[in-house]
Amino acid sequence: MTGRGGGRISRRGLFGLGAAGVAVVGAGAATASAVTREAREHTPAAGASAASGSVPFYGGHQAGITTPAQDRLHFAAFDVTTRKRDELVDLLQRWTAAAARMTQGRDAGTFGAVGGDPEAPPDDTGEALGLPPSGLTLTIGFGTSLFDERFGLAGRRPPALADLPAFPGDDLQKDISGGDLCVQACAHDPQVAVHAIRNLARIGFGKVAVRYSQLGFGRTSSTSRAQTTPRNLMGFKDGTNNLKLEDTDMLREYLWAAPGDGPDWMDGGSYLVTRKIRMHIETWDRAPLAEQQAIFGRDKGKGAPLTGAAEFDAPDFAKTGPDGKPVIAADSHVRLAHPSSHGGARLLRRGYNFVDGSDGLGRLDAGLFFMAYQRDPRTQFTPIQRTLSAKDALNEYIKHVSSGLFACPPGVVDAGDYWGRALFT
Repeated sequence: MTGRGGGRISRRGLFGLGAAGVAVVGAGAATASAVTREAREHTPAAGASAASGSVPFYGGHQAGITTPAQDRLHFAAFDVTTRKRDELVDLLQRWTAAAARMTQGRDAGTFGAVGGDPEAPPDDTGEALGLPPSGLTLTIGFGTSLFDERFGLAGRRPPALADLPAFPGDDLQKDISGGDLCVQACAHDPQVAVHAIRNLARIGFGKVAVRYSQLGFGRTSSTSRAQTTPRNLMGFKDGTNNLKLEDTDMLREYLWAAPGDGPDWMDGGSYLVTRKIRMHIETWDRAPLAEQQAIFGRDKGKGAPLTGAAEFDAPDFAKTGPDGKPVIAADSHVRLAHPSSHGGARLLRRGYNFVDGSDGLGRLDAGLFFMAYQRDPRTQFTPIQRTLSAKDALNEYIKHVSSGLFACPPGVVDAGDYWGRALFT
């Protein structure tokens, strides 16, 4: 079905017409419908209007970082299999065009899932037919391994993209760590997020291969003051002191790469650290409530620090109990992760819960897929994690099994731009 100039009607626009609308199209109103579609799809929204709405794709920063955290995640890391720089650039251009379409509720390609040549594979896999955009955001990052000799990028690697050190207690699995590229798909509908990653992988066939992917649910951080603080799988509120999109001054200081930080292609970008953290759920579930609260340093019900009455009360690390010991223990998570323990360093966290079935021994393979954005991991994530891995009482109940570090470039300005253009020009 075509509109003005042979353009195809959006598959989601078509499903949104309803029976009466389809009858009108059949009666000869395809042109008017296409014009309406073009106006709707090329007018930027002010923001995600609801869980089903769209988030603008173009802007100075990539969406999916300060965007209010959606409910679902599909994260994928890719290995680049081509050794040709022009093929990698072409892929990034095609990915960007597809991402711009899908985040606005359109098919990944021009002819969609059911159009085009019936003897050729469709331009879209089709599982999102009829679904709204669902707040989909797609955020890309470039891993440390991309900056080797293959594409002539070694001299353009940012100093902040330094390999993370080994931390005490790490049990990292190589096959689910690292990656040349990553794409973070967040949405309120898991099928929309899966559809997005699936289509990027399809477009990249022969040039990239999926190294690993991770599904997540139940966001574990709030990235806006309009959101309530969620809970992790241990039952505690997580990310109370997270950076929020409303914290404009702190975002400039702790989130966005600035001129002079490194190569100018990263100005306005950010650095993403990922860590898959498995929780020993069954052991944790047998721990007494008092022990659980002492480990976190918070009240499990209210989320308040043990020295306060409400979630957002500032913890009083100097306060002691009748026994003369600190009310918030020296090895508690809230104390060791607090900015005051790291010269004020802060992170913007966008983690998600995961449950990947069981491990064959009757134990849940579950935990937290940690994601944190920052201006410089060397002065933010690394010192924080060094302290946590050495002293945190929570370590008895968790294990870090994967790790990744990615440079996420600034946003795509318009339809003539593409992800990482400044890196390759």
